Amino acid sequence: MAESNVDDVRARFGATAELVAGHAASQIESVREQLRRFVAPAGNERAIDSGTGAGTLALALAPLVREVVGVDIVPELLERARRNAPANVTFVEGDAIELPFESDSFDLACSRRTLHHIAHAEAAVAELVRVTAPGGRVFVDDQIAPIDPLAAFELDRFERARDPSHTRTLSDADFRHLFEVNGLVLVRSQFQTHTRKLDYYLDLAGCEGDARQRAVQLSPGGPEEYVAESAWYLLMKPG
Repeated sequence: MAESNVDDVRARFGATAELVAGHAASQIESVREQLRRFVAPAGNERAIDSGTGAGTLALALAPLVREVVGVDIVPELLERARRNAPANVTFVEGDAIELPFESDSFDLACSRRTLHHIAHAEAAVAELVRVTAPGGRVFVDDQIAPIDPLAAFELDRFERARDPSHTRTLSDADFRHLFEVNGLVLVRSQFQTHTRKLDYYLDLAGCEGDARQRAVQLSPGGPEEYVAESAWYLLMKPG
């Protein structure tokens, strides 16, 4: 089994916390509108955002649910997330593969663009399911790998050069397998294509010097920009 990469994640995001927080804040409104349509919360849910980072998903959910708890292992990101948090959002330090909550304690369990930073993504998904009450829902948003194994390998090589905290980009089939083995029922899914400006995303990852040159050389779309695919999944934990 691969070793934990918690130290890599803390180092990477601790050093870039201010940039990450600015990026997070710029996305809250658009993510909220997407969640309103895709998840369609009833308004009375207790939700958890596992791997919340600077709080994009937690803060986006806040007006749509009763309560949100954001969990992350990077204290610098949590500090910034708390600055603009409304009264119904709490941020706590904790690990996505060992969430500090009792089983069946949330109506909605979420993970946004986090699993590719976790060495044991299967454990993080299992924890999302564990803390979800029977009849509750699980929401996952993450980048997905290409179907072509060589293209997937090249993508991960680039992502690790850009960001040492990256582990592996899962494919759509990988995600669906994880959901199936955890007994989840797929409610809906959707796929998105994002064109990313390379310089901006290298800056966001704090990628400089020789590492930056290597990342530019490995960029799947060339030195200016690259295309990333992501998927949204809404699932139900049977009662």
